[in-house]
Amino acid sequence: MKWTSMLAIYVLFWAFSVFLVLPWGVRTTREAGGDYIAGQAESAPHEFRLGRLALRVTIVATALFALFVANYEFGWVTPKMLDLFDREAVYNRG
Repeated sequence: MKWTSMLAIYVLFWAFSVFLVLPWGVRTTREAGGDYIAGQAESAPHEFRLGRLALRVTIVATALFALFVANYEFGWVTPKMLDLFDREAVYNRG
């Protein structure tokens, strides 16, 4: 696999991992015992730490990407294994 393809796939894993990691450890202002600011939603996080979020996302994305690359190299799960409807047999018949 080319390094540019690997970089693009890693970026996709990173972007997807944001949605996996975002809810971890989030506390609302009520849970933190703080005071609301006028216009603040009750579900808004009390503190948003971008650096901590980016670090967690990078760790998760790197682990998932490493599994993806290992599967690509060793062929643990192939598209043929995931073909539940045996499409190859259908295409060969016609």
